[in-house]
This record gives sequence, structure tokens and C-alpha cells, in this order.
Amino acid sequence: MPAIHIIGHRNPDADSICSAIGYARLKNILAPQTTHIPARCGNTNARIDTILERFRQPAPLHLPDVTPRVRDVMTTRVISITPGATCAEALEMIEKNNIRVLPVAETGGRLLGSVSVFQLGAHLAPAPGGPPAMRRVKTSLACVIRALGATTLHTEDPDRPEDLYVRVGAMSLPSFERTLDGDGIPLAQSVVLVGDREDIQRLCIRRRVRALIVSGGLPVSPEIAALAREHAVSLIVSPRDTATTAWLIRYAALLDGAIDRDLRVLDGDQRLDEVRPRLAASPRAAHMVADANGNLAGILSKTDLLKPSKTRLILVDHNELAQAVPGAGSVHIEEIIDHHRLATPPTARPILFINEPVGSTCTIIAGLYRNHHLEPEPAIAGVLMSGIIADTLNLASPTTTQKDTVLLDWLARLAGADPARLAARIFSSGSIILANSPEGVIGADLKRYTDGSLRYAVSQVEELGFRNFNARFAPLAAALEKLRADENLNLALLLVTDINTQNSLLLARGDPAILSHIHYPPGAEHPGTFEAPGIVSRKKQLIPYLTTLFQQLRAEGRLPA
Repeated sequence: MPAIHIIGHRNPDADSICSAIGYARLKNILAPQTTHIPARCGNTNARIDTILERFRQPAPLHLPDVTPRVRDVMTTRVISITPGATCAEALEMIEKNNIRVLPVAETGGRLLGSVSVFQLGAHLAPAPGGPPAMRRVKTSLACVIRALGATTLHTEDPDRPEDLYVRVGAMSLPSFERTLDGDGIPLAQSVVLVGDREDIQRLCIRRRVRALIVSGGLPVSPEIAALAREHAVSLIVSPRDTATTAWLIRYAALLDGAIDRDLRVLDGDQRLDEVRPRLAASPRAAHMVADANGNLAGILSKTDLLKPSKTRLILVDHNELAQAVPGAGSVHIEEIIDHHRLATPPTARPILFINEPVGSTCTIIAGLYRNHHLEPEPAIAGVLMSGIIADTLNLASPTTTQKDTVLLDWLARLAGADPARLAARIFSSGSIILANSPEGVIGADLKRYTDGSLRYAVSQVEELGFRNFNARFAPLAAALEKLRADENLNLALLLVTDINTQNSLLLARGDPAILSHIHYPPGAEHPGTFEAPGIVSRKKQLIPYLTTLFQQLRAEGRLPA
């Protein structure tokens, strides 16, 4: 069974990383038959790295996109055939494996094309026209011998591919001799089927036909065999009757001429939603998939598109698809563990959904350990307490609950770590503003929201004071405006929170009808900023304020309903 990835929101913060690690460890204890892997959608930051280094935990697996791809549903155990094979061998492989399309690839794996039953049928049917065209078979004597299961008495250059013309010596000697001379077929390319008529056999050998095939498994005299060697004529004994032998020689035609080389090759990394319309409109039953070197990697049929996705996710610290890893809406979401407002994605079946109004998702995870009468190992306890400290500003945030306080104390005892010292280490580990580009600062902890027809985004960074923000105000404001314009947002906000004073500055760009009605006092140093004393929680303070503001503006007719 495929592993289940436990993953937080885009632009991960400490809580989403720590809860993914802690919950993966718990799930692997409770359900050891399934592997649970902590994952992250974006890069870590200095604070996350500090936590992981302090408790010696590797960063979760980087999983930037889970959109279903061709490689996820294609058939990888592909049966293929080489161009040197015969049509008979291709038909046998198609029938034996109950497939509609057979890839053709070189021995080294390079994809050349494909064949189907329909292509083989068209290739094997005698072309209309004169006798030469109807008798011609592009093959080699080795392929003929293989197709017939024949016995070889003598062969000359059996592996050479060539145009051979099939004749049947089923008439009187004079009549057959006239045919040999009058139908325009070169004797050096003639394959004559004959029974035990030695007069026909001698004539063919003396006239140096390419090969003489004795049908029905009939015996060949030593004299005829010696004569064939003397005149360099291949002599073959077919166990089949003449009619069957004639048909099998045609089936021994080399596959090369039947190959469909009009390759519509897919890349395994292509998104299924991109190739699905192309396959639906195509008359082809399947498309070949090749790697970067042109080697056959798989085959994608129309029925493969109906396969359910193998990717399975557990979402932590979010429940909105706009904040989830790209492609989350197209795969199986098994569970959601969160502490934010509800905006849940639809699911095909009931799932476990835990949503609690606490300060941190790590608090919920820690509570699950206690509910199962389990104690996380010290390193995992430390990771979970770090998530609680980071998300509640060490219990100073208005989102903090009694449960956060109790479980932080429990985890601290298990981890052998002092919360105050750990908080000082986490919050002094580096400035987000100084450690990133302006675009990186805006995207470090960015969440997107919709409210009716409004689309807006709120980014938050936590700093020790506002000095770094003031020093880099201009590029930060430009990056925020670029985000608003690029994503066509009604409003883009950056909330800069001072951990020491528990106050924030709000940088805003967007619709003047909204900006002019924000009630926070204007910032003293920079245009387009607002002072937000006591505002430290985006989730519990800023978003509810904005929701109320939008409702008020709609009621006044200043925003569309």
C-alpha cells in the first residue's frame, strides 16, 4: 500500500512542520501496517531549522506538488518487441497478453513506435495488383524457419533481410518451368514450396532459386540435399502442409514495415488533466511514454485515466485547498487535523476531521497522544512543544487556550526542555525580513482567502521589534503590490508582529474602498501602514476583523454583495 504523506500548508511555518512530524510518528505507532511520512510543501526557515536542529530531526520530505501525473497511472511493466521480430511473433504477444497496442523498441530500450492488430492485419493482407506484389514478403530465411518451426538441411545467408516471393510448385514440370521464366519474379528472390516431387526440386535447385521449402515434413533424398549445397540453394523442410506453410511465410514478414512510427509520445511528468483531452480526442487506444533519453518508460491507455490516484494525504494545520499543496484536490485526503476556520474541501467519502479552537495544531496532536495513553519520545515531545510555542508566541497570543498551557507543560517535562529558554532560542534564531528577499518575506507565511467575490491574502512575520521592517519598507511594499497585481487580489496585507511588545504593524495594498475604511490608526512612519496594538493573531484577530469589515461595506453598498 502506498505511503500516506502528512503535510501542512504552503509556505510552512513551525506549527505545520512540527505537527506533521509529531502526527506521522503517532500514526506509525497506531497503524504500523501503513507508512506515514511527514512532508512539507515549501522551504523551511531559520526558526524551523533551529527547532529541527535542537531536537535532531530531519526536515520533512519536500513535496511541492501532488497533481496526478502520467507516471502515476501509466502501465510500467510494459511488454515490448524489437523491430527485428516477425509479425507472427507480434500477433502471438498481443494475443497471449491480451493487449491492444504493442510498443516497438530497440534492444537498448529506445522507443521506435508501436503496432496493433489492425496495423498488422493491413500489413499482412496481400496488396491488390499483379502476382509479384501479392507474393512479396519482406523477411529473412531465419524468420521463415522460425515461423514454420522448420528443419534446416542447408541455408545460405539466412539472416539477411530481403524481399522474397513465394511460389508453389503444384503443376507439371513443363508448366512450372514456363512460370519460372514468365512471371517476372527474380529467381534469386524466389521461395518455392514443393512436396516430394523431385523433378520440381531439381529444377528449382539448378535454376538457383533463393530457397526450396519441402512441405508436409516429407523426406528429402541425399541427392537433392547434396545438389542444394552444390548450387548454394537453401533447403528447408516445413512440418506444415503447403497452404499453412504459405500463410506462415507471410506471417514471418519482418515487423519493421508494420510499425506506426508517428509517435505521440508522452512525458511521465505531464499532468493528467492536460493529457486527458488529448487522449479522449485521439483514435489511438494508447499512447507511449518515454523518458528523457527516448527510452520506453510506460504506456498510457484511455482506461488508465479512470484509475484512482494512489497519492494519499493527511492535511495538518489547514483545511483550505487554496492553502494546500498543489494538486491536493485531485488526490485522496484521508484526514484533516486543524485549528483554523472551516473551509473544507469536498471528499468522496467520510474522513477523520479534527478541528479544535486551540492555539496550535501541535496541541491537538499532543492531545491525541494522551488520548491513546502514549507519551511521545523526548525529541518528538520537543518538536511538538516548539510548535505550540511558535504558534502561540509562548502562550502570549490571544489564541492560547487552557489546553495549550496544560499540554505545553506536559511536553516540556517529557522533552526535558524549559519553555522560556526554548522560546528565546526559537524567536532569536533569525529575522525573516533580513534572511529573505522581499518576495520571500511576503511568501514566507502567506495565506490566501476568499470572502464572497473578494479575494485577498495575508502574510505574517514575527520579529523582535520593527527596526528591520522600517529599514526595508520600500522593497517590501513593492513586493506586496506586485503580489496583489499578479494574483488580481482585492487586498494584500503584511502583518509584522513584534514578539516583545505583542503589537503589530499592518502594511496594506489594494482597493481604496477597503483601505479607507480600515479602522486601525495610520502608521506614523510609512504610507499605507496601520498600527495594530495588541493584534498578534492573524487567525483569531485580523481575519475576523476583516470579515466584519467586508460585511459592513457590503451593507453600505460600498462592496458588491
